[in-house]
Amino acid sequence: MPRFDLSLPELEDYSPVVREPEDFDDFWRETLASSRAQASPATLTPHATPLSTVDVFDVTFSGFAGDPVKAWLTVPRGASEPLPAVVEYLGYGGGRGLPVDRLFWSAAGYAHLLMDTRGQGSGWGSGGHTADPHATGPSVPGFLTRGIEDPSAYYYRRVFTDAVLAVDAVRGLDMVDASRVAVTGGSQGGGIALAVAGLRDDLVAAMPDVPFLCHFERAVGMTGSDPYQEVVRYLAVHRDAQERVFSTLSYFDGVNFARRASAAALFSVALLDPICPPSTVFAAFNHYAASDRRIEVYTHNEHEGGLAFQLLAQAEFLASRTVRE
Repeated sequence: MPRFDLSLPELEDYSPVVREPEDFDDFWRETLASSRAQASPATLTPHATPLSTVDVFDVTFSGFAGDPVKAWLTVPRGASEPLPAVVEYLGYGGGRGLPVDRLFWSAAGYAHLLMDTRGQGSGWGSGGHTADPHATGPSVPGFLTRGIEDPSAYYYRRVFTDAVLAVDAVRGLDMVDASRVAVTGGSQGGGIALAVAGLRDDLVAAMPDVPFLCHFERAVGMTGSDPYQEVVRYLAVHRDAQERVFSTLSYFDGVNFARRASAAALFSVALLDPICPPSTVFAAFNHYAASDRRIEVYTHNEHEGGLAFQLLAQAEFLASRTVRE
């Protein structure tokens, strides 16, 4: 994949004006308050595995509109004091899979909650277990245009609300130190983590990797790859809907969440990424409000980004912010 975006010096200075609704904060305040009012306590059921160093729990917590959302909670076996926690969100099309799929954070000494993404889980991996019971209007196959005619009906309103309430659920656990909770994810999961960072002021860190769902108007016009091409296909049919579509997407743009974020942040970007163009990632990073922020740049990688290199960078970054003397 040849380089197609701005040069790295240009990316480091790229701070575009992105449309932001006047009622952005009210929209999200009311959305979260309504769902919290319908929430029930999370349930944890011990889940048997052949693993000898961790305990696994099958979790159900209340998400958008009180809907049940599934997750895996994995904790180091024998921990005697409340643990720092990492809440992880998944890439596009994947589900929580099997509890043996992701063991890095529990092996590093954290309580790890892996949130299922409602309605997804059949595109890759080992499956998902959370339904999305809310109907939407006409859409292109996939998730990016579901309910796109109205922000109140848009799919990611439900997903982002689930993600914020996943942190509520984790912070309420006796085994977790509520003052040391971080969020992370790659691609779609990175975009979700960024949204949560903008909607909460109680996180110790946010770690979005090659985040999706940022600077929509540039991304949709720049990349020929899915999922952003779902919006292109929608607009190719709904030729009069462009203003309405981008108005809806502005309530979900990672740049607008970045402007509100207070947690320390470690981003990553891949300069050959055809799915989440580098300039869309830097747009969010350069607008990120917290001064404690940095970005790992993978010059010769596409959307896979840093993989294990980035996990190690995250572990070092998070340890310096969560380890108690």
